[in-house]
Order: sequence, then C-alpha cells, then structure tokens
Amino acid sequence: MRVLLVDDQTLVRQAFALMLSVEDDIELVGQCANGAEALAMAHTADIVLMDIEMPVMNGVEATRRIRAANLAEVIMLTTFDRDDYLFEALRCGAAGFLLKNAEPEKLLESIRVVAGGGALLAPEVTRRVIEGAVHGARTAPAPSPGLARLTERERGVLVLMARGLSNAEIAARLVVGDATVKTHVSSCLSKLGVRDRVQAVIHAYEHGLISPTIDR
Repeated sequence: MRVLLVDDQTLVRQAFALMLSVEDDIELVGQCANGAEALAMAHTADIVLMDIEMPVMNGVEATRRIRAANLAEVIMLTTFDRDDYLFEALRCGAAGFLLKNAEPEKLLESIRVVAGGGALLAPEVTRRVIEGAVHGARTAPAPSPGLARLTERERGVLVLMARGLSNAEIAARLVVGDATVKTHVSSCLSKLGVRDRVQAVIHAYEHGLISPTIDR
C-alpha cells in the first residue's frame, strides 16, 4: 500500500513516517507540507493521510480535487480544531478521518481498511461532526428517494452503521451472518447512490432518517 503523508508540521510528519516505515505492507512514497504539494503527488499513492489546516492549500480543497480526479483515497487527520472543515472533507469524498492522538495501531488499521475498499466511521469523531452539521442546518431535511427504497432491515443496518458498528458487530446485534450484513450494506450504498459507509451515514443524517439524538 503506497501512502502519501501530508502535514505542515515537520515533527508530525517525521513521527508518522517513522511509524509507517517499519510496516512490511506499507510504502511511504512521499511527504508534503501543504495541499498543493499533495495534489501534485497524489497520483503516486493509494492512500493520502491528509491534515486539514495547512498553508497554500488546505486539506479540504486538496481532498476535493484529489477525489474529483480519482487519484487516491484520503484519510483526514484532525485535532478537532475545525469540525466544519472535517465534515466538508467527508462530503468531498474522504474515506474517513482519525484524531492525531489515535493509537498507532488504529492508524495502521485505518490505512488497511481503506486500502481494502472500506471506510472509517470512528464513533467519537463521526458523531460530533455530523451533529454539528445537522444542528447548523436551517431547513427541514429534504426527502430522499433512496431512503424510501430501503427495506426495514436495511434501514436498521444503516442506523447501526451510524453508531459506528462494524459489520461483525452489526451481525452480532442482529443475530445474522457477516455475509448477510455485507449484502445489506452493499444494498444500502447502491440504493442511496453513495460510494461508502461514511457517505451513507451522512446521507441518512442530511435527509432525516437519523437524528443527532440517536441513542449510543
């Protein structure tokens, strides 16, 4: 897995680079100090680890352009300074996000999940970002034909996805097999017309299926 590291803080880049360098299945293809540099190098990577607040071009704009050109997948790295930036990055196609103080194992797991076609839904981060976006909305949720096409079970799976449950955890909660959950998740994505779990959950919040006061 080819990884590009993007952060304007040299010490942060060096720390992440050291961590990635000892992994046999990860190749660090470069380090960038801003979004413009990342955009120029994104074609060399499979995964871009992207900071948000940077000079020249911030992580949100860089993510928008990288995903529009389908150059690489993007994982956002944040300290929660700007939740609005982070939510916008997800809407632009980021596969997920992590806190910069996450355990090293979590970062490595996240890279492998995204490289395998998955997306990240860290409950402690996703909930705060989406709640902020929903509370800031001034209009009623728009109807969604995609949500109307979901079966009762698919809607239930989507709610559990929003709570940050993995496929295995959803299977245990519903007492079904992992393969059944994967089928429901794939059907949700197809009916909603979204690319991954993150986008599906955002769609559900934006269109009123899930409220910010959903039980944890």
